[in-house]
Amino acid sequence: MSQKIRKLIEQGEGVNLDFKQIVQNPSKIAKSMVSFANTHGGILLIGVRDNGSIAGIKAEEEFHMIDLAASFYAKPEVKFSVEPHIVEGKTVLLVDIPIGANQPYYAKGEDEKWWVYVRVNDKCILASKTTVDFMHAKKHAAKVTLGKIEQSILSFLRDKERATQAELCKAFNMGNRRIGRILVDLMRIQAIRSHTFEKTEFYTLF
Repeated sequence: MSQKIRKLIEQGEGVNLDFKQIVQNPSKIAKSMVSFANTHGGILLIGVRDNGSIAGIKAEEEFHMIDLAASFYAKPEVKFSVEPHIVEGKTVLLVDIPIGANQPYYAKGEDEKWWVYVRVNDKCILASKTTVDFMHAKKHAAKVTLGKIEQSILSFLRDKERATQAELCKAFNMGNRRIGRILVDLMRIQAIRSHTFEKTEFYTLF
């Protein structure tokens, strides 16, 4: 077995690694590629089952599906590189997706709508509006003033250690949209960071 592939399989699926037995649907593979580009980058091993066993693929057909997913089913187009490996006499494709320079990246769903996904552990999770707004905002220079409410939110997080956006809305008697804008500003200056656990997004001090 290719030493490189063996080490990756032993590592197991996670935030930067996903196994795919075959690419049957470019829409679904686009979701995985977009989630890597929106998070920390990652690797797709095509031709590997979820349990780590080697299924093998027809390289030319799979490359066509991956290329279609990255260009037609993702926007902006997701950059990637491909390495073919022969493992146990079968072909496995290593698809390397770097962290995207033009976040947020959207994947076209089966409903024909465009959605932003991020990678959380070994799952592709739909990004919250606040996370998408942050991706847009961080493209520009941060000009954030820490007013009384911003300072109060930071103090609240210092005391509570973590809070969801809904909890902050309730604590400060403010609407979801306004709290969302404040959270984006605080993330832009790296005062706080967002986390997702079991599909629940929450915030902590940076």
